[in-house]
Amino acid sequence: MHRGVGPAVRVVRKMAASGAEPQILVQYLVLRKDLAQAPFSWPAGALVAQACHAATAALHVHRDHPHTTAYLQELGRMRKVVLEAPDETTLKDLAETLQQKNIDHVLWLEQPENIATCIALRPYPKEEVNLYLKKFRLFK
Repeated sequence: MHRGVGPAVRVVRKMAASGAEPQILVQYLVLRKDLAQAPFSWPAGALVAQACHAATAALHVHRDHPHTTAYLQELGRMRKVVLEAPDETTLKDLAETLQQKNIDHVLWLEQPENIATCIALRPYPKEEVNLYLKKFRLFK
C-alpha cells in the first residue's frame, strides 16, 4: 500500500529546500543499569536486546505519527540517545510521569518474567522531552 507524504515530512523537506535547518528528531531510550550488576548480572548483549526491543516497539506503535514518519525517511540520519535508570522503581516512575504528560512511549517488559527493562520514546524534538529526561545520565 502506498502512503502519501505526511505534513511533517513536507515541512522538513520544505525547510531543507529553503536552506533552513530541518528539525532534528531524537529517539530516547532509558535502560535499567542495575540489570548489568549483581544480583542480576545480565550480559551486555541481553541489555542491548532490551533496548532494541523497546525502540522497535515504540517506532511500530507510533508509526503513523508525523515525527516517526519523518524520522524513518532518512535512515542514515537517525539519532538515538540511551540513558540509564538506576533501578526498576525509577524506570516505572518515569513511565508514569511520561503517561501523565502525554509523552508517547513504550515501557518494555521482558517476558515471561514481566520485568520492566527499558523505556523508548517515539522520536521527538529534544526540546519537547528534555524536561523529563535531564536527570538521567548517558548509559555506560
